Amino acid sequence: MANNTADHPPGNSVAEGNHDGDFGVTVAELRNLMELRSSEAVNKIQDTYGDVQGLCRRLKTSPIEGLSGNPVDLEKRHALYGQNFIPPKKAKTFLQLVWEALQDVTLIILEIAAIISLGLSFYHPPGGDSEACGQVAGGVEDEGESQAGWIEGAAILFSVIIVVLVTAFNDWSKEKQFRGLQSRIEQEQKFTVIRKGQVIQIPVAEIVVGDIAQIKYGDLLPADGILIQGNDLKIDESSLTGESDQVRKSLEKDPMLLSGTHVMEGSGRMVVSAVGLNSQTGIIFTLLGASENEEEKKVKKTKTQDGIALEIQPLKSDEAAESEEKEEVKPVKKVNVTKKEKSVLQGKLTRLAVQIGKAGLIMSAVTVIILILYFVIDNFAVQGRSWLAECTPIYIQYFVKFFIIGVTVLVVAVPEGLPLAVTISLAYSVKKMMKDNNLVRHLDACETMGNATAICSDKTGTLTMNRMKVVQAYIGDKHYKTVPEPDAIKPETLEMMVNSISINSAYTTKILPPEKEGGLPRHVGNKTECALLGLVLDLKRDYQPIREEVPEEKLYKVYTFNSSRKSMSTVLKNPDGGFRMYSKGASEIVLRKCSRILDAQGQPRIFKPKDRDEMVRKVIEPMACDGLRTICVAYRDFPAEAGEPEWDNENDILNELTCIVVVGIEDPVRPEVPEAIAKCQRAGITVRMVTGDNINTARAIATKCGILLPGEDFLCLEGKEFNQQIRNDNGEVEQERLDKVWPKLRVLARSSPTDKHTLVKGIIDSTVGETRQVVAVTGDGTNDGPALKKADVGFAMGIAGTDVAKEASDIILTDDNFTSIVKAVMWGRNVYDSISKFLQFQLTVNVVAVIVAFTGACITQDSPLKAVQMLWVNLIMDTLASLALATEPPTESLLLRRPYGRNKPLISRTMMKNILGHAVYQLVIIFTLLFTGETIFDIDSGRNAPLHSPPSEHYTIVFNVFVMMQLFNEINARKIHGERNVFEGIYRNPIFCSVVLGTFALQIVIVQFGGKPFSCTALTIDQWLWCVFIGVGELLWGQLISAIPTHHLKFLKEAGHGSTKEEIHEEQMTEGADEIDHAEMELRRGQILWFRGLNRIQTQIKVVNAFRSSLYAGLESPESRSSIHSFMAHPEFVPLSEEEARIPPIKETGDEIDPLPSASSRSGGGGEPPSAFTHSRESSI
Repeated sequence: MANNTADHPPGNSVAEGNHDGDFGVTVAELRNLMELRSSEAVNKIQDTYGDVQGLCRRLKTSPIEGLSGNPVDLEKRHALYGQNFIPPKKAKTFLQLVWEALQDVTLIILEIAAIISLGLSFYHPPGGDSEACGQVAGGVEDEGESQAGWIEGAAILFSVIIVVLVTAFNDWSKEKQFRGLQSRIEQEQKFTVIRKGQVIQIPVAEIVVGDIAQIKYGDLLPADGILIQGNDLKIDESSLTGESDQVRKSLEKDPMLLSGTHVMEGSGRMVVSAVGLNSQTGIIFTLLGASENEEEKKVKKTKTQDGIALEIQPLKSDEAAESEEKEEVKPVKKVNVTKKEKSVLQGKLTRLAVQIGKAGLIMSAVTVIILILYFVIDNFAVQGRSWLAECTPIYIQYFVKFFIIGVTVLVVAVPEGLPLAVTISLAYSVKKMMKDNNLVRHLDACETMGNATAICSDKTGTLTMNRMKVVQAYIGDKHYKTVPEPDAIKPETLEMMVNSISINSAYTTKILPPEKEGGLPRHVGNKTECALLGLVLDLKRDYQPIREEVPEEKLYKVYTFNSSRKSMSTVLKNPDGGFRMYSKGASEIVLRKCSRILDAQGQPRIFKPKDRDEMVRKVIEPMACDGLRTICVAYRDFPAEAGEPEWDNENDILNELTCIVVVGIEDPVRPEVPEAIAKCQRAGITVRMVTGDNINTARAIATKCGILLPGEDFLCLEGKEFNQQIRNDNGEVEQERLDKVWPKLRVLARSSPTDKHTLVKGIIDSTVGETRQVVAVTGDGTNDGPALKKADVGFAMGIAGTDVAKEASDIILTDDNFTSIVKAVMWGRNVYDSISKFLQFQLTVNVVAVIVAFTGACITQDSPLKAVQMLWVNLIMDTLASLALATEPPTESLLLRRPYGRNKPLISRTMMKNILGHAVYQLVIIFTLLFTGETIFDIDSGRNAPLHSPPSEHYTIVFNVFVMMQLFNEINARKIHGERNVFEGIYRNPIFCSVVLGTFALQIVIVQFGGKPFSCTALTIDQWLWCVFIGVGELLWGQLISAIPTHHLKFLKEAGHGSTKEEIHEEQMTEGADEIDHAEMELRRGQILWFRGLNRIQTQIKVVNAFRSSLYAGLESPESRSSIHSFMAHPEFVPLSEEEARIPPIKETGDEIDPLPSASSRSGGGGEPPSAFTHSRESSI
């Protein structure tokens, strides 16, 4: 078969129409081919191309050597067959983001008020200034001042524009950051291909049609392909078909490999046949309109060959995950139901915001009503005037002013800065966490990590260095404590061992020379196999010639390693027609299958169970107690005369083995891990080790790491024993039994992926102990996927992790190191604290401003703080404060306290003490200035000024003092646990310093030059000094407050709680359903009940109809009602079978009703019996 060389003419020979350039296959042909499955596909390949080799010839590629890698050739393939790249959804433009920010309710109210105010200020009715309208029009000094009435409206509009731009810019930069993160994740995805006979790794985007790709356990296939050679290959195609069964792939039965599917077992090589938009994933993305209009098209139905209606699900790509997060953290009033429950912090914040919002609404309504009543009673009742038509505009102007004051109260009450603070804090942390080797895929994982109470960690690679080395061996009846010299071993035994290790391992596993002089050799592929190959090299032999002599094509049958087998075997056919099988695997498992062992002479002798027990006691356990992994290498011969064995009957095949050698492999503990684990334990986080190794090895390593401490009664269990303790007689897991085991469990050895998932789920669902557990899990293998998904935070390994694990995870550890997890905990706690700091600051401002505006308005008919001033304080200062307080860097002291847990309130007693304490100080000062300020400063009083009067010095001082107190209180807000020194580490945060100084400078500008729009007049230097002095008083007052012990203040309530236990039980009932936040449920309970009532009636009518009609044809799908919430959840599609009709009942959790088209509403009208209907209804509740 000719190797493809680049001797064809250069230049672009992609021709029009059906002509296919230089290749014997068109894109359309390949696309049609890839749509076939199993035997159809095999027949088609045979009919059209002869075999896969024939297809390779047409694609001008060699199955052994691969492509030449010639740039001209690659370019030609790109041009003809497309690139392996699916264009992402278009990012939202800045204008779209501005439009979204404008949707905010409070801002809309403000805009309307401002526009009305503007309109009225330009409207001067005739006779409006006449005496008849009474004192209302009086007090306007000159014409120029009354002309300036428009300024306030304009200023409000201007500040609204600023707020919208700031919000939009934040969203935009966040989106940009995500795209950056996205492309970084994509760039890091590499895949193994063969070019010029060399195995190389190239970025997924550079794969072209005709490439020969090596696939192995744990890969996520990046393109469609056809199998050339495979060993025991099993693929999980559920992401495309929804079928969870693993599909066996082989040349004879089903050689079609599809992009986006996961390799669950085995290995092999494929020729790439479709990339990018022509691959199966790409076709689905185009169908879903992923490129442009994902939102509009919720569910696309397509027909497959056999006419089953299949729901097509977009792969859970980072793209999808990314847009989910974007929805989640936007300060737009959208509810987003994600796969996971909303994060702990967001739940608490939503609750708090709803509570504050309600209070603010009531306050503002009361303010407006009181102002209007007072005005009406004072004018028309007390002074007995009549309402004159020509005075109407003036009265309306007053009412608008009252309305604006009311809105201002509302604006100040609602903590607008909160979503912003959360966003800034998370985005800042994510950026910084990149430097600490944490690649965060889901934003909220960062903050959840701060609450983590338990970490279930893998052993290999996370706690250990994943540089395995054989250090002990038992060979020829002798236990060597170090690697023996080659001449100490019988040549026959050595030959057998070297052959067994070289052939019975993945050919992708290699030991390459070090990159730098004097460095360690590079281990590529499976690390355990690398250790065994290292042993071959230590014995002065080489594995490469043996592999060249027996290439992968000559391997007769391969049983690849998987978590249930815990062993790997390779069968070769001997020249005489017999077979030889080499096996290796966990020693206690393989030894059980051994009936012979090679003795000192290299001859097999009988190996009885009693010998085995002795060997376990004398060899394996001592090795394991030194923390070594023990691997047994064995073989078996099948004589030719016995005929070909039944290969699928694994139990018979993997039996009667002859043991060659048992080796002890050391994987040293990472030097920094014991300290990291000690930090976790100080921080109140329990570290558990879940490993597939045997219990003695696990116990030894756990002791070295400090997970097990001498003299403590912690449990170390094997998977089997663990299952016996937690399952009842029917083999079902019982939460009560689990609750007895997990609190003391520290090491789970010989565990299967299911055990890991069971443990994680059990700990998360458990309600024993004061707080609910928040669990983080680390994993690297394909089999860790379920546990990573179930955990509150899943960490995948960036170096050793498979694509499947990374896909299921929330955070990727780019250096595979446990210490990075500790960093993540620190950042997570820091996010939580930053938000609490901001809340403490913001709520003090809110409480004071609302009370001042409310009382001021009620007593003096005019808010002492004007609308524009309030906007400056509330929106601009808060935005800056959120920036300042949300970017505090974390300190080690964060790791000295226990985790907050799920139901710890956001606002602790100490914070409540600070908020109320500072509010008292500020209110006393402001009311003193408001009512006696004119005498203290010897200036004119600003109270009861008529409409459009110029700003007074008095009210300017009140405003200035208010801002100064907020500024100095911002410094107090840096500490939330009652610490005395609020300046500690202030220089480590340059953003904070610059924000405080910047705000101060802006305030000077506003007061001195703000004039009419800000209702300010310039102040003298004396007045300024007094204002600053009163502000500094905040710091002294803060010291006074922190001196009061919190535990004496029992009357203080906490706020912003997490979920309570009752709600948790409710949640568990809806396990698997998407959960929505409880605060949002409250808001929608009315709607939900209404829909539910409607739905019940509908259902009853349907059931009655169904019974009434003999053909049962009355079962129509419910009208497509608009869904309760106006958000787009990423549709989780379900494969709908022909017979199944779905009527979407409204789930208790109130997630989105997706009116799925019921199968029976098709034109055939062939409904189904009500029994099936009620069944399907129950199943979806």
